[in-house]
Amino acid sequence: MSEDTRTRQGRRKVKETNKNSGPKKGTMKKVLIAFSIFMVTLLVAGVITVFSIIKDAPDIDPSKLTLANNPEIFDQNDEIFTTLSASENRRSASILEIPQLVEDAFISVEDVRFREHFGIDLRRIGGALRANVTGGFGAEGASTITQQVVKNLFLSSEKKITRKLQEQYLAIKLEQSYSKDQILELYLNAIFFSEGYGVVEAADRFFSKTLDELTIEDAALLAGIPQRPNFFNPFKNPVEAQKRRNIVITLMERHGKITFAEAERAKAVPIESQLKRSEKESYPYRAFLDQVLKEVEAIDGISINDVYTGGLKIYTTLDQEAQTFTEALLETDIIDFPDEFFQAGITVVDTKSGAIKAIGGGRQTDNIKRGFSWATDPRRSPGSTIKPILDYGPAIEHLQWSTYHQITDEPHQYSNGVPIRNFNNKYSGDVSMRYALQRSLNIPALKAFQEVGIDKAAQFGRGLGIPLDTIQEAYSLGGFTNGFSTLELAGAYAAFGNEGVYHKPFTVRKVVFPDGKTINLTPDSHIAMSDYTAFMVTDMLKSAIGPGGTGPRARVDSLPMAGKTGTSNFDEEEKKRYNIKDGAKDIWFAGFTTNYSIAVWTGYNTPDDGYIKYDGHSEHIAKYLFKELMAEISKGKETLDFKQPNSVVRVGVEKATGLLPSPTTPESEIIYEYFVRGTEPTEVSKVFAKPTTPQDFMGEYHELTDQIILTWTFPEEERHKFVFELQLSINDGPFSVNSLSDEMQHIIFNPESDATYRFKVTAVSLINEQLRSDPIELTVVIPKKWEEEEIAPEEPIIEIPNPIDIIGGGGDDDEDADEDEDTEETPSGN
Repeated sequence: MSEDTRTRQGRRKVKETNKNSGPKKGTMKKVLIAFSIFMVTLLVAGVITVFSIIKDAPDIDPSKLTLANNPEIFDQNDEIFTTLSASENRRSASILEIPQLVEDAFISVEDVRFREHFGIDLRRIGGALRANVTGGFGAEGASTITQQVVKNLFLSSEKKITRKLQEQYLAIKLEQSYSKDQILELYLNAIFFSEGYGVVEAADRFFSKTLDELTIEDAALLAGIPQRPNFFNPFKNPVEAQKRRNIVITLMERHGKITFAEAERAKAVPIESQLKRSEKESYPYRAFLDQVLKEVEAIDGISINDVYTGGLKIYTTLDQEAQTFTEALLETDIIDFPDEFFQAGITVVDTKSGAIKAIGGGRQTDNIKRGFSWATDPRRSPGSTIKPILDYGPAIEHLQWSTYHQITDEPHQYSNGVPIRNFNNKYSGDVSMRYALQRSLNIPALKAFQEVGIDKAAQFGRGLGIPLDTIQEAYSLGGFTNGFSTLELAGAYAAFGNEGVYHKPFTVRKVVFPDGKTINLTPDSHIAMSDYTAFMVTDMLKSAIGPGGTGPRARVDSLPMAGKTGTSNFDEEEKKRYNIKDGAKDIWFAGFTTNYSIAVWTGYNTPDDGYIKYDGHSEHIAKYLFKELMAEISKGKETLDFKQPNSVVRVGVEKATGLLPSPTTPESEIIYEYFVRGTEPTEVSKVFAKPTTPQDFMGEYHELTDQIILTWTFPEEERHKFVFELQLSINDGPFSVNSLSDEMQHIIFNPESDATYRFKVTAVSLINEQLRSDPIELTVVIPKKWEEEEIAPEEPIIEIPNPIDIIGGGGDDDEDADEDEDTEETPSGN
């Protein structure tokens, strides 16, 4: 082989060698480069991801660091009477109020290096990572107390890497802005204990103790609960709770918080001897507080969360004494209720301000669903309690009717021709508006409503807070489609007793936030009617509870007060369906003084439960409830009478005419009624005016007939109204009635001889015998007659002819004369 050939072969081998080794080195390099790029990319991606997660973390909102607290409720005297329980029962304490023992217990078990770390504990994170390898990332945390505060206040509790990273980031930020004491205070007030939030609530709930009364075993028991609140609840699982408690005690001893001896003594205490559940009062004054919550929840700008967890101070109108007695009326035997299904609702309102003083939500309230009240929720037909609101009030306001105004009670009907009737199926003819309301007559009420007009009546009712989205003529008698509540009725009636000024009934005066911000909630008032309307309706309602009215059983005799009954009945279909022969669906009573307005409803939930029977008692229970309550809450309080405004005048008028009485009108024929000033009568009645005195009184003795014949005259147009009384006096003796007749002549037969006869004639009213004219007088002297003993015996007796024969003569007339004498109403003289 030549040298060239060897050289070429050698070059070929070198080339082949280079060809085989070059790609191997390049691949490794590429792999290393690619791996490096991947790691850098992964690191960058991780950093970006972490940054993104942290970036999406919520801000540390200082407002959220104000822990939820239950609202405190105050009565009318600014005295707290309850702390309202809601979904979270919480009471807070400052760090200065939390004993060192309690701090030590929680720090020992939850975060022993709490005072040293910067928000996260790196030593605990390692242990948590080992657990996460086997249980999945996020299966176990290394949360410090700071992290738990962040989680509770800003984050969800789900176990995800995003939440954990945000939690650690926010914990560091929180530590930068707040002290350890502030963070620990937040933690101890925020943690959940199965039956409430915070150590204050837990100490009370489990031990009936305050924080400063807690022992080592108490503090350890509390510190052990938050890990698994329901599982370690000592009332539910005392064995496991005791085990957990002892672990905490051991940790406290290990970390030098207590001695070994103290730890052993604490572990020896049986958990049963520790526990003493504080039984929280059942929702006090439930019906009243339900109304409070309705009003607070309706405030613009307040969320539901604020109401129940915002630590509000709610100042109410509650009169605790009135509320307590109201509930006693419904729950005790002060009133004899017919059965367990009989229900009642009551609202007490301050007449002058509309402030609700008490609400009786019903009987056996434990069986009524929460939030429901027979006083505020049901819509029941009000019966005749509506008549002052839709009928007579508008008639006075718009037509200026007087309380005397006459309305004919007669067969009548709605505008569609459907007839109506009074409760007694009778008619009373012409009656005053006062009498119609006093007797609760239906027909005059409908007539008043029809004369005022449906629109004005509705406007008047709405001005008194009555819900009237629609209205029809049947409403004038209380036949509502939906009806309303005792709260609304008490508020409406209060305006009558408050000179026509209406206040919407309310329970909340003001709400004060933890930062001192105050919302005043006292409603503005408005003039719902003229003062004359308010006063005149009130005065008629006084009659309604007086003698002859429908509500005297409700009257408290020592109080100036007014009121009205109301009954709604079943229709014919309901009577047939439930076999109701004689009973009512709803019976009301509403009344007021110048201090209080009270409305009471009684009835049953449905006719399946029963109906109000007319048994002499059940139908009067609404009145009895009103009377007992009004008497009780008025004790020791001055109750003024209703003030007559200058726009009203009290005028005496004749019952029969409505005109001013004449000076001679009998007092028994005069009634006193109220008129809007300027509308009172000015004409004087002539019905009882003093009669005209008889005239032309003449009398003469006729010696031949031995008679005194008397005559007089009287205006012909008035004769049918009068009779004439003739009085006689002989020889200055006393006058006595001789005759009473509608004739204008009289004859005295055989008067005494040698005597002086004096006569008086007086016109006497046929309507009222006390109505008499001035008398007219006449004197007739009788000469001495020819006495019988003076006649000589030898002289013949002369026969005297019949006087009538001398006057008129004739035998037929003799019989007529005898008849005339027999028909005299009183015997003739002597």
